[in-house]
Amino acid sequence: MIVPGGGPFADAVRAAQPVIGFDDAAAHHMALLGMEQFGRALASLDARLSPVDSIAAVRRSLRGNKVPVWMPTRMTLAADDIPASWDVTSDSLAAWLAGRLGARRLVLMKQVEPPRDGADRLAARGIVDRAFAKFLAASGVPALVLGPAHHMAVAEAVCDDPRIGTPIVLR
Repeated sequence: MIVPGGGPFADAVRAAQPVIGFDDAAAHHMALLGMEQFGRALASLDARLSPVDSIAAVRRSLRGNKVPVWMPTRMTLAADDIPASWDVTSDSLAAWLAGRLGARRLVLMKQVEPPRDGADRLAARGIVDRAFAKFLAASGVPALVLGPAHHMAVAEAVCDDPRIGTPIVLR
């Protein structure tokens, strides 16, 4: 399953918020839509990718041998345990969803090489968002992070190859 970040679409929301002055709730909603825009762009690249917006749709996609690409707006806005804050990005949302799905593993792909460190320190370095440690702990799902050197090895990381990725620990 793929949980897309907001990419350039969320960056546009970040840039527009101080100029226009809309509140964090509007920014949160717009950033979620940015994740959906990026997810729709990804899904358009390969017929095996299937946009989904519910757990039932995830299961249907998997049964159809498709790779679900999460469209988070509907589920996220309906969840009382997800604050409308820039502290919560696709990292925390992926951990939240992994917990809801009972996932075996969460793999984050980043554009920087991650150090071996705890989730709180990864957040302090700006590698994951500030709420990530809380959401990861609540999910109960083991997680690892892949930097650019391992992006092409995502299949091995998902298939339990202990040599791939950096485990994210909770302290």
